[in-house]
Amino acid sequence: MQSIKKTLLILLLPLLAFTVAHKFYISVTSVEYSDKDRALQITTRVFIDDFDKVLQERYGIKGNLATKEESAMADTYIEKYLSTKFIVEINGKQVDFNFLGKEYDNDIMICYLEVPKIDISASTSIGVQNEVLMDIFEEQKNVVHFKLGNQKKSFVLIRDNNKGMLNLN
Repeated sequence: MQSIKKTLLILLLPLLAFTVAHKFYISVTSVEYSDKDRALQITTRVFIDDFDKVLQERYGIKGNLATKEESAMADTYIEKYLSTKFIVEINGKQVDFNFLGKEYDNDIMICYLEVPKIDISASTSIGVQNEVLMDIFEEQKNVVHFKLGNQKKSFVLIRDNNKGMLNLN
């Protein structure tokens, strides 16, 4: 009887180990300034399946991102969502960004954003409020990397602390 219990435990243990695997909820955003374009260039990397879930829950659409059946409205809803959950401030004032598009890399969606016509020499601070996916996933963390000239700074943003700022003085 004892050996049957041990054998059963040995057979079930690997199955149980895979069912409790924890998924990480993270996005990575890079904010850089282009002297040539006089613009803030922003790239945001998020997991495709997580963004598909937000499209379904927030807007009731099946995005089917990165598939042949991708919704024709996917870009519209991605831009709509980002405009409400991702805020850029320059000198303490919110500025609009343009959604330039997206591409896929394995299980990651890379979104390209741009804030045009920025005079970086007249700017004292650049801030980001990033709540992307925090409304869906409690454990969501959004990493933001600033790279402006010779200044570099990174933040890990969470629900209770969703803002990061780079002082340029």
